[in-house]
Amino acid sequence: MRHTLPLAPQFYVTAPQPCPYLEERLERKLFTALQGQDAQELNDELSRQGFRRSQNVLYRPSCTDCAACMSARIKTQEFTPSKSQKRVLKRNASFERRVTTTWATEEQYELFRTYLDSRHADGGMADMDVFEFAAMIEETPIRSRVIEYHDPDTGKLVAVCLTDVLQDGLSMVYSFFDPAYEKQSLGTFIILDHVKIARERELPFVYLGYWVPGSPKMGYKANFSALEIYKNGDWQALGDASEHATGAHPLSTAPIAEQVANISLPDLPAHRRI
Repeated sequence: MRHTLPLAPQFYVTAPQPCPYLEERLERKLFTALQGQDAQELNDELSRQGFRRSQNVLYRPSCTDCAACMSARIKTQEFTPSKSQKRVLKRNASFERRVTTTWATEEQYELFRTYLDSRHADGGMADMDVFEFAAMIEETPIRSRVIEYHDPDTGKLVAVCLTDVLQDGLSMVYSFFDPAYEKQSLGTFIILDHVKIARERELPFVYLGYWVPGSPKMGYKANFSALEIYKNGDWQALGDASEHATGAHPLSTAPIAEQVANISLPDLPAHRRI
């Protein structure tokens, strides 16, 4: 079913399907295409409203009886690393960061396959081939970068993050790393390094994707200080993670048309709206 706003992007909703994060739950997404000369402005605006990017699509959870998935971001100027996170930074201080354009390489794909086979062999991306991987990296209509981390002793690629540069921050679209370096806590290190990059650029936020309490895959984001979540149409401090209920009464979920009507769109010049 299609839902539209006048002179605006068209929004769609997916059919319910098994949730990848919580057992015995169904997920549904609200999404729109990200294309054209206004793609950057649209991505900036909708990211501030809990949307995420996947190639040329922006999406947000719209489940009928669950509200577990909440977009999360770190306030970079208020963030303070914990003692364990300081140790992670120290352990990985020698890694060389390289920022490149969105061009997929064989080395990246080999690392990606190693990561999936070790961490997410039964996940939705497990069957992704090299062409689909290249599309994930390269099909971006906005300002994106690939941030690589190399072991200076061997020159080996150990971690990668596809990152969008937003008006108000960095959005970590997807990251992966060499499971052989598991003791290095590279997943945590990549986030900490993005906070550092954002501070250097004077960007106020690092968008982490969805925090899902109760999910072993996604619950770790609550370990970062100065974390905000997008809940009930607004950003708010995480506070006590245990206080955020993951269920929702069916009547508490707004109809899709109402959800679309409440989405704010970028204020574009009149000649660019038609």
